[in-house]
Amino acid sequence: MKTPPSEAFDAWFAALERRQREALSFAEIRRGLRALSSLYVERRGRLATGSALEGRGKRAAFALYYGPLHFLTVREIVRGLGAAQPAPARLLDLGCGTGAAGAAWATEAAGVRVDGIDCNGWAVEEARWTLSRLGVQGTARKGDLRHARLPPSGGAVVAAFTLNELPEADREALLGRLIEAGRSRRRVLVVEPIARRLAPWWERWAAACAEAGGRADAWRFRVELPRSLALLDKAAGLDHRELTARSLYLGY
Repeated sequence: MKTPPSEAFDAWFAALERRQREALSFAEIRRGLRALSSLYVERRGRLATGSALEGRGKRAAFALYYGPLHFLTVREIVRGLGAAQPAPARLLDLGCGTGAAGAAWATEAAGVRVDGIDCNGWAVEEARWTLSRLGVQGTARKGDLRHARLPPSGGAVVAAFTLNELPEADREALLGRLIEAGRSRRRVLVVEPIARRLAPWWERWAAACAEAGGRADAWRFRVELPRSLALLDKAAGLDHRELTARSLYLGY
């Protein structure tokens, strides 16, 4: 059974499309998406250098295509885990990108403040716009994920589609902090693509999560994409009628 997008999502996506189409045509965004997809699949070693967000076409494709897909994926995972109730006191979005993951959780848990952090200045500005457009309290700032200040007890942390793009040393520096956060009454949600080759570190992280009392899941969702998002998906030679992801979750 398909899950229809919420009215809030529909309104946000329509505004997002207007925002990204002000300077670029559909064809230009499609070319940017193809370049971005090629980078993710064939040249992943360049992700840590910030190549994914170089150039207007790739930035627009990231915002208009991957942002909404990440929003829908995280929203369904939060629903599946029951992670929105009780609402976290505060939510940190690590590697927030355009703010989709933190916003998705916050729209399921009304009243949560979201603090996003990302190393890319353009992404930070987009994340601020996303939160504002969706009526979510919070902001985003540019900073180093390794040293981000975690929310106090009763808060939550989400790291969605970001840890696999970090240099190994930076990712490992976060493992102990996130596990300890989960043990200290903070909810921790890590979301990554389902393909195992993209995250060879996953099994070790899953074992550490399980030892701390958490869970690992693989997800598949049938969703109804907005028409223009579905057209962009098809035009780029991709197929996201079914969304997939896997997650690690430490709750309380």
